[in-house]
Amino acid sequence: MAKGKAPRRTLDSYTLRNINKTIKAGDCVLMRPAERSKPQYVARIERIEADARGGNVKVHVRWYYRPEESIGGRRQFHGSKEVFLSDHYDVQSADTIEAKCTVHSFKSYTKLDAVGNDDFFCRFEYNSATGAFNPDRVAVYCKCEMPYNPDDLMVQCEGCSDWFHPACIEMTAEEVKLLDHYFCETCLSDDPKKLQNSLASSVDLDTKVDAKKRRRR
Repeated sequence: MAKGKAPRRTLDSYTLRNINKTIKAGDCVLMRPAERSKPQYVARIERIEADARGGNVKVHVRWYYRPEESIGGRRQFHGSKEVFLSDHYDVQSADTIEAKCTVHSFKSYTKLDAVGNDDFFCRFEYNSATGAFNPDRVAVYCKCEMPYNPDDLMVQCEGCSDWFHPACIEMTAEEVKLLDHYFCETCLSDDPKKLQNSLASSVDLDTKVDAKKRRRR
């Protein structure tokens, strides 16, 4: 008579001796990739289970996909630390976990003072079979009408509150960083008085840039 599968039990938590970290359901982790040349896999732990003796620990995970792993591939507005919460579930050995990490909401990520190696953000859920995203649309900014990439420097118009990439308004990143005020072309055409403030800011900007150049000589 064939033996049935040995009963397994769910663990509330488990300590990974190789990294001296304790994991539990809901934690996000970095897992060893199949090829060492590839970046670590990002996953969220759904459940932890072990055999009756507490050994052979397995983790039930829900994978996060990196943009380049999705059907459409990486696009210009995707951040370097962006991941998508997929509908792909799996079971892996706990031994493949190499580190804990944090997957922030998009809003929380943009408020970080510093981004570490273990910080990621997610703003989309991803259907791995169809390539569909949820939500299927997000706010767009600038003349180029692209979603916000937190890696890119942008300047906000004080009139309409829209955000613009320096290159899209024919400015350098250095010039934008020195601005005290900025009004986009649309707002300037709607209210000529704003042009005076913008021109005054531009003159001040030229002075600042020139002074900076002199300091470098």
